[in-house]
Amino acid sequence: MCAAILLAEDDPRQAEILQRYLTGAGHRVTVAGDGQSALTLARAGRPDLIVLDVMMPTVDGLTVCGVLRAESPVMILMLTARDSEDDLLRGLDRGADDYLTKPYSPRELLARVRTLLRRVEHTGSARTEVLRIGRLSVDPHRHTVAVGDRPVDCTPAEFAILAAMAAQPGRVFTRRQLLEQTRAVDRDSTDRAVDSHVLHLRRKIETDPRRPEHLQTVYGVGYKLRDAGD
Repeated sequence: MCAAILLAEDDPRQAEILQRYLTGAGHRVTVAGDGQSALTLARAGRPDLIVLDVMMPTVDGLTVCGVLRAESPVMILMLTARDSEDDLLRGLDRGADDYLTKPYSPRELLARVRTLLRRVEHTGSARTEVLRIGRLSVDPHRHTVAVGDRPVDCTPAEFAILAAMAAQPGRVFTRRQLLEQTRAVDRDSTDRAVDSHVLHLRRKIETDPRRPEHLQTVYGVGYKLRDAGD
């Protein structure tokens, strides 16, 4: 399978070697040198697979993985120099499909890439559809939100929160988990800022923000997004 691959690696020498191997295997490769660029290129290019280094400048790889996983089921292969079980589990918990611990050989990476791409071939396109919860729709790739036929303008942080919750309706998210979704677009965000984002979202998507039917508070825990018809 000839695939579009995003390679997020801040070491120019390592990126050059991996790009050469991946291109030699017939893939189309785009390189990102930092986490923010990886997010931008992933959203614009819609790759089939992302090879993502954990230790990235501007936005770390774990955060990038969590944000992209909330927006898309794109295959993600994490590269990490950390070999503790906790660090590896954090990558998988953020939604990584597989990981490689440095040092590794380019041939081993190609083998992992082939395995992940076979999953895409088996299940069809890895790209997500528009997320719909009742009359609310969220398009992760076009970064659009609508309630029925009415478009809703969201800030990047508001969209990051809403897209994460729309991908898993009914799941209860803690403030800390929602805060992690905003890190890529607002590094100064705080737990209190999450409450503010939720308040603004309610004003935009709810018929009565004081009695929210979609974006509900789970007292003592956080928030969840549900279909108003449930």
